[in-house]
Amino acid sequence: MNDEVILSLNNISKSFPGVLALSDVSFDLHKGEVHCICGENGAGKSTLIKIIAGAYQPDSGKIIFEGKPVVFSHPAIAMKLGIQTIYQEHTIFPTLDITENIFVGMEITKNGMMRKAEMNKQTKDVLEYLQSDLKPNTIVSELSSGEQKIVEIAKALVLERKVIIMDEPTSSFSVNEIDNLLNLINKIKETGIGIIYISHHLEEVFKIADRITVLRDGKLVTTVKRDETDMEQLIKHMIGRDASAFYHREFYTPGDVVMKVENLSGNGVDNISFELRRGEILGFAGMVGSGRSELMTLLFGGAEKTSGKISILGKEMKFKNPGGAIKNKMCYITEDRQATGLFLIHTIARNTIIANLVNIKQLLFNPKEEFQIGDKFISELNTKATDSKMMAMNLSGGNQQKVVLAKWFNTNGDIFIFDEPTRGIDVGAKQEIYQIMTNLLKEGKAIIMASSDMPEIVSMSDRVLVMKKGRIAGHLSRKEITEENILELSIGGKKI
Repeated sequence: MNDEVILSLNNISKSFPGVLALSDVSFDLHKGEVHCICGENGAGKSTLIKIIAGAYQPDSGKIIFEGKPVVFSHPAIAMKLGIQTIYQEHTIFPTLDITENIFVGMEITKNGMMRKAEMNKQTKDVLEYLQSDLKPNTIVSELSSGEQKIVEIAKALVLERKVIIMDEPTSSFSVNEIDNLLNLINKIKETGIGIIYISHHLEEVFKIADRITVLRDGKLVTTVKRDETDMEQLIKHMIGRDASAFYHREFYTPGDVVMKVENLSGNGVDNISFELRRGEILGFAGMVGSGRSELMTLLFGGAEKTSGKISILGKEMKFKNPGGAIKNKMCYITEDRQATGLFLIHTIARNTIIANLVNIKQLLFNPKEEFQIGDKFISELNTKATDSKMMAMNLSGGNQQKVVLAKWFNTNGDIFIFDEPTRGIDVGAKQEIYQIMTNLLKEGKAIIMASSDMPEIVSMSDRVLVMKKGRIAGHLSRKEITEENILELSIGGKKI
């Protein structure tokens, strides 16, 4: 690792409505260094790299690049200075070949003519440097996920980048592809390129990092050399949190099995099995990309299963769409309430009645009856709204979530799937949502809860299934549910 600092961020802060994403964070990168950034979901990792990439601008703080203050007001500025960001999702053109993907927008021309032969040669040279067998004229859609990532790395090298940012680059890789990428990273840093590597796979971090920075709740916790720490210490840095952040709920003795899932596969998840009982919350934990939300969608009929079965009250379910799930007493509070949970330009009343239309033959409601139902749930859920004639878009996040709940309460369901139930709502509203969930358990309902909020998972779950790469990595009983155990399973280890 070179002692020369190529990039430094000094006292960076960034806020979004209701959320302090980064608070006074400082970070630096040396030439020829692999600097890994670690932290739980929501720690601020993505915000930090988007500021470096020019996608976000900080509210305060300074960025120094090659010894000079800079303002990355647009991603093009960061790229022009030599910073290439390789995001978790591929940013490629699948119908173009490898050469075209590398040079798109940066074509080599002479006298107005594109020099495809020269571009092919440079592509061939960089692929050989990366010890890849890929051919410049191969169409990118024919490549595996790992090979497509090599194309993105090749682009950074051809364009002579000085800093490469990799955000969760191995999320959809095979074991061999992961090993190949880690070897490439060690090779690339020898050229003097500084590499920022974001990953929740700590085994990868300890293979390639020169230094490791840990973020937690938008704050810098520590920056250490790899050989000055170990996985256990790193996990403790990642999860340290005041006990007051936890909600304390009542726990009940679970009742009969209401739902049984056997060897379920499809929508990116594989061989999932579990039982759900009345009066319990079954938590699903895991890092970003683990398959939690994909499983929730599959359970509710929003995606096609390829194998396995779902049984409710001992009867195998054959429904192929959400309407069938609703008819079988299932409810789905989706991850993104604004995009998939609500019709924002409609009234609270219309949103409240919409899901139950599959259970009744009545296609049109008398407006008076519609508003009566809406007003009833406003009262029951203590929703802050003048009446149910208000548009959903005019409510706060917490009150929008209450309208989503009203929609499902109106169906008289028995099985509730909560995907990120309190994302983006304030602490007070969280407490109300948790109390509503606890009341559902008292009524004999059953809850499946997928969440990236660790205190939420720990404090609310009767049992936890931890997912990794679309599969169940481990099962934790109530006594075993700790942040350490969940995180250890999430990154591929064993229960502590």
